[in-house]
Amino acid sequence: MAGKAPVILPAPNMGRWFGLALVGLAGAWIVYQILANPGFQWATVGRYMLHPEVLGGVLMTIQLTALVMVIGTAIGIVIALMRLSRDPVLPFCAHAFVWFFRGVPVMVQLVFWYNLASLFPELQLGIPFGGPKFWEISSTVAISSFTAAMLGLGLNEAAYMAEITRAGILSVDHGQTEASKALGHRPMQTFFVVVLPQAMKAIVPPTGNQVIGMLKYTSIASVVALHELMNAAENIYSRTFETIPLLIVAALWYLIMVSVLSVVQYFIERHYAKGSERYAADLG
Repeated sequence: MAGKAPVILPAPNMGRWFGLALVGLAGAWIVYQILANPGFQWATVGRYMLHPEVLGGVLMTIQLTALVMVIGTAIGIVIALMRLSRDPVLPFCAHAFVWFFRGVPVMVQLVFWYNLASLFPELQLGIPFGGPKFWEISSTVAISSFTAAMLGLGLNEAAYMAEITRAGILSVDHGQTEASKALGHRPMQTFFVVVLPQAMKAIVPPTGNQVIGMLKYTSIASVVALHELMNAAENIYSRTFETIPLLIVAALWYLIMVSVLSVVQYFIERHYAKGSERYAADLG
């Protein structure tokens, strides 16, 4: 009678256990510091979490993020279509736009727009070279902190959204466009009814990352004195000298907003993934 086949046991992985021990020790040290270190001043953190000035900064951050993404997405779609155009001039102009606004740091763009009055004291609409002016406004009045932040962040975001949209459009098989033309669809119908819905599977994930990134990028707007979340925290700790607790308050609010956006992104991705092999595998 043949004996049982020998059981082969896996070799002990001492490196894994050593790594787990290090991670456990580091985690225990972090938890101990959070709970025992008086420098965190958790009572102060709790007092300022719902402070009116902080809540105003949170609201401004959300508003700015939403407006910048709307502006960036709208301009980005136009720039993407220009880059895909067969016209010899439009792709060059679109590429120059993307090259410039992706190449110049966001902070430089914000400060430039905020100081536009130094270059153009007045914004005018009319006939040049001494002709009549139909509209005129001081640049100092027109370019507020909010406007400067919206322009700087919005145009920068448009450059990235243009590339994301272009990649999504190129991911759609060309045969879909040909089939749409065969059905008698006009070019705009082909784009919005056939191409764009299919491209959304490729566009949504990076766009979600851009929204989350933009939410955090709004903190840069504090350099132009916009009362967003980071600026609100800075204003408070400059008066009270409670720097660490206010930075923790800002970090917690950013984590809350990013968590909400991550959940929204997950459900949007699931919606546009319907019908794909991966989605079917997840269900089955």
